[in-house]
Amino acid sequence: MEHRENFKSRIGFIMTSAGCAIGLGNVWRFPFITGQYGGAAFVLFYLVFLVILGLPIMVMEFTVGRASGKSAAKSFHALEPAGTKWHIHGYIATIGNYVLMMFYTTVAGWMFSYIFKSARGEFTSLTPDEIENVFNTMLLNPKEMVFWMGIVVLVGFVICLRGLEKGVEKASTVIMTSLLCLMLVLVVRSLTLEGASKGIAFYLKPDFSKMTSHGLGEVIFAAMGQSFFTLSIGIGSLAIFGSYIGKERALTGEAVSIIALDTFVALMAGFIIFPAVFSVPGVAPDAGPGLVYITLPHVFNIAFAHLPVLGYLFSGLFYVLLLLAALTSTISMHEIATAFIHENYRLSRQHAAIVVTVICIVL
Repeated sequence: MEHRENFKSRIGFIMTSAGCAIGLGNVWRFPFITGQYGGAAFVLFYLVFLVILGLPIMVMEFTVGRASGKSAAKSFHALEPAGTKWHIHGYIATIGNYVLMMFYTTVAGWMFSYIFKSARGEFTSLTPDEIENVFNTMLLNPKEMVFWMGIVVLVGFVICLRGLEKGVEKASTVIMTSLLCLMLVLVVRSLTLEGASKGIAFYLKPDFSKMTSHGLGEVIFAAMGQSFFTLSIGIGSLAIFGSYIGKERALTGEAVSIIALDTFVALMAGFIIFPAVFSVPGVAPDAGPGLVYITLPHVFNIAFAHLPVLGYLFSGLFYVLLLLAALTSTISMHEIATAFIHENYRLSRQHAAIVVTVICIVL
């Protein structure tokens, strides 16, 4: 029987599991959905759901993984009482993981594309409508979309090919450390922009009257959904990493550390985006999913109009940040899918990673 790898260090496990949780849900989705649903009031509901739902579910997933020592697809086979059908959830989680990979790798491809667009100064001197046209043109170009998506998938393939310790753990630790350092740089710059205080007030001062236009029930449901999305719970991603945790570690303590790091990244993303958005008159914080692709390039143009080179730099760094966040989750999903093929079809890890890569690109 092939030896099952374990994490080399506790920090490696936390960085990898946090990397799985930290992704586009924190850096891309959290700011725009916060802007849509009233700022600080939405954040309060979000934090409540992280504690009352996110934490216990994360502990449950880690428990299933560690108790079974298998991936999500096989863990319920090992643990379910005779005659029950819990194993069906394992297959649903695996299918959900593949669907989410299709979404994540595509959006991560947008980040890759925007790094180069920003570095070339492609958004300089463009009006908001022209910037929106750049985004829409990209979405209508299948060759460009597939090219960048393919690069993201191949990055996940190369990392997972090297195994848990030398590949997934090492890469996640480096990427997460880079992401945190980059966030701090961008937070400092965003907070020093003229007019940033208005963005901070929007972000930190609850105004429950802003929630009435959407309805309290919709806002609460959105906050609950965001807590699930940002932690990547329900698709087996945490169960697979739970299967690599040694028995000497307390699962609740590890889950608290991961959620704290995940929440820190989400909140810091808000400190990057909202002060920047409010530093430019007439720019709305509730621009939806296009906030980082349409609104923010315009913000960077205005904020650094006196020195365009800095606009290129900070715009490029921002999209590098988004890409790093996307890559951590993409690597985790690639690991889940690779472990599924590896365990179910008795393929070597290398062959399983190749199969996953081909399937993901085709899908």
